Amino acid sequence: MFKQLNLLDQAQVNQLKQIAEKAQFVDGKISNPHSKVKNNLQLHDVEGYKQSSEILLDALMANREFVDFAFPEQVAPPLITRYKPGMNYGLHADSAIIPLPDAPLRSDLSCTIFLSDVKDSVGGALHVTQGEASMRFKGPPGTAIVYPSSTLHEVEPVTDGERMVAITFIQSKIPDVTNRNLLYELNEVAALEGHNMSHANYTRMQAIQYNLMRKWMR
Repeated sequence: MFKQLNLLDQAQVNQLKQIAEKAQFVDGKISNPHSKVKNNLQLHDVEGYKQSSEILLDALMANREFVDFAFPEQVAPPLITRYKPGMNYGLHADSAIIPLPDAPLRSDLSCTIFLSDVKDSVGGALHVTQGEASMRFKGPPGTAIVYPSSTLHEVEPVTDGERMVAITFIQSKIPDVTNRNLLYELNEVAALEGHNMSHANYTRMQAIQYNLMRKWMR
């Protein structure tokens, strides 16, 4: 249900940091004014948003692991956010519907892309809970974590330095998380072990993959 990615190279990370340095950031509540738990800054610059979101979106769609895991149908333009000392984002689940200019997006998956170095801040881990399980993510620059939007998660308080990440939401061709993970695992086994199977059996496995996609796609 979770996928960690190596998404950006150092040149892309540096380019995004340069864009952020020149761009205006505003109170993150501008996109969620009724939130009682959101306490961060988000990029609020038309040109900077266009440039940074294109870099990030192109990187996501060019990443084979992301495409194979998420089965993306629509991806919201990624947005750079910052957390300074005292800032956090309290426990929440992401909104089911993300309004976009062309059409609303159903958030099946959320993605956090780490831009600042782990040493740049104290605190600020992405804390995801799943039942009694508890996971924390604070990855090196250019890495990303993809996780179900339905999970309860938070950004823990930053006590020193600055946390900078980009966030986005994905509408999947396979909306049911169990079906999506089963199909992902089946596709992985087919890719890794298919060459060891007889042609007849591999063809049968392909038929199962295609028919499950027909059954589960929306």
